[in-house]
Amino acid sequence: MATNEEKTHTVEGLYRAQVATGELSIDPAQVKLARRLDQLDEQIFCADLAVKGSALGWLFGRKAEKREAIRGLYVWGEVGRGKTMLMDLFFEVSRVARKRRAHFHAFMADAQDRIHRARQAILAGTLKGDDPIRPVAVEIAAETRLLCFDEFAVYDIADAMVLGRLFENLFDLGTVVVATSNVAPERLYWDGLNRALFLPFIGLLGRHVDVVELSAATDYRMEKTDGDAVWSMPLGPETDASMEERWFRITGHRPSQREAIPFRGRSIDVPQACGGFARFDFAELCDRPLSAADYVQIARRFHTVMIERIPALDGDRRNAAKRLINLVDAFYDARVKVIASAAVAPDGLWTGSTGAETFEFTRTVSRLTEMRSTEYAAEPHLTGEGGAVGDEDEDGGYMGA
Repeated sequence: MATNEEKTHTVEGLYRAQVATGELSIDPAQVKLARRLDQLDEQIFCADLAVKGSALGWLFGRKAEKREAIRGLYVWGEVGRGKTMLMDLFFEVSRVARKRRAHFHAFMADAQDRIHRARQAILAGTLKGDDPIRPVAVEIAAETRLLCFDEFAVYDIADAMVLGRLFENLFDLGTVVVATSNVAPERLYWDGLNRALFLPFIGLLGRHVDVVELSAATDYRMEKTDGDAVWSMPLGPETDASMEERWFRITGHRPSQREAIPFRGRSIDVPQACGGFARFDFAELCDRPLSAADYVQIARRFHTVMIERIPALDGDRRNAAKRLINLVDAFYDARVKVIASAAVAPDGLWTGSTGAETFEFTRTVSRLTEMRSTEYAAEPHLTGEGGAVGDEDEDGGYMGA
């Protein structure tokens, strides 16, 4: 029988501890999911205990026992219902030795880089075969038994084209996937280019994960609005002047300069940079052909980003809206602090009424709302998967805005 201390080191135990301190209000749907996550961790832990020999023997020898294939979880539901919070607790308490938690965009950027290196190695003759995806999957599986994704969403055609083959190999090698998303699997890559080629991945996902809808009662992020000081509107000369003054204040009146972030054989242009601060016009970020992976690189490089002149976006500017969705996801995951000027409040930025953007923008509004809160401002900048950067205030400090 589990002791009270043992129960505390579970998702449900940590969740109930936060309820007891008043940090959370108990929600039956969240409790049910917490128990499901605890059951999954127990299943993986016990299965791995039964595997004999080298931890990597199952990868390289036919006689070695192969890890048990275990169905993961795909948790979806409306924004702010606690999916990420429960994922955080699950990753914290999981006893799986090789585990990795990543934002999906960051994971795919890493995977695409590995695939590129594998292709180069095949061309150079240093890697046998003609398939760059299988060795990448073997490499990832050797590092990771449990792969946790937050905000599983597919927008990039390059990602869509490799997902099926990559994850077919990962599942074959025993990797267990736990993912959160705002959409059911069948809505992934909705209206995407050549979506018919992506549909087999949805079937693959259904064969290897259980789909769970989280229907908690409240959007917790929307309760945190208290940061109007970092979101200036409406647009006009007065707001422009205010943003100019704010930029000089947060950078300590130090000179800024153009910077280029090298990435995949090219450069991501940053019009104004000063230490950990960057300054962009909306058009420079969302009217240029930048990908989710590009935004991840910006998020890793800068702890505070000023974005000026964000307009309201209608159906004629779907591409800009999609890029803004990706941008906010990357910045939120890295806890980048955003100072913005906009035509309207976040909930008025998307004025279209049809298409996938209408659904996805709900998450963007929720995240922008939380990013304006004092709680978000107090969180450390993350340069990678869990890597916090301290001493942000040495560059002037976000709260000085």
